Amino acid sequence: MSLACEQLDAAAMRRRLASLLLEKSYRAGEVILTSGRKSDYYFDCKQTALYPEGAWLIGNLLFDLLPEALVGVGGMTLGADPLVTAVSLVSFLRGRPMPAFIVRKAAKGHGTNQFLEGLSNFKPGDTVALLEDVVTTGGTLLTVIDRVQDAGLKVGAVVTVLDRKEGGAARLAERGFPLLSIFTRDALLDAGSQKPTS
Repeated sequence: MSLACEQLDAAAMRRRLASLLLEKSYRAGEVILTSGRKSDYYFDCKQTALYPEGAWLIGNLLFDLLPEALVGVGGMTLGADPLVTAVSLVSFLRGRPMPAFIVRKAAKGHGTNQFLEGLSNFKPGDTVALLEDVVTTGGTLLTVIDRVQDAGLKVGAVVTVLDRKEGGAARLAERGFPLLSIFTRDALLDAGSQKPTS
């Protein structure tokens, strides 16, 4: 299905993204998550974020959640890679350019031996947003926050495509980082079942 994306408002973008996520990224059935917990569904956001329309929708909807004061976006490889790219590109198209950075799972091991790629586009003390595809317990994001702060940046927002509502938001809030999300599971299922109004 082809859409004239530039004609979609935020509500229509959200409905369309929900439809794509349910088609490409959401799978019902028991799985073991990275956190070690059992779940009755699996959410692989990369399948949608690496699809052209999905990247455009995610980039716009995440960008809309970002506070004005932020100067860039980043996240942990691999899940956040397509997200930070999409948001950075959308930010340029919408007149508020925000460079992106990627946080490695392990230090580079040679050269600058750093955890962050893209750091040369930032100044010490710059305030950035951290992006994540899905949040369960928040453990990965807490690690990323520490690495970003150690690199001299300030974390001004934490934003995800899907909040599983399994404790991650509470853990982040305890550290002073409220979680913003496009969807929770219930909201995703509800939005995916809505029909556009004529």
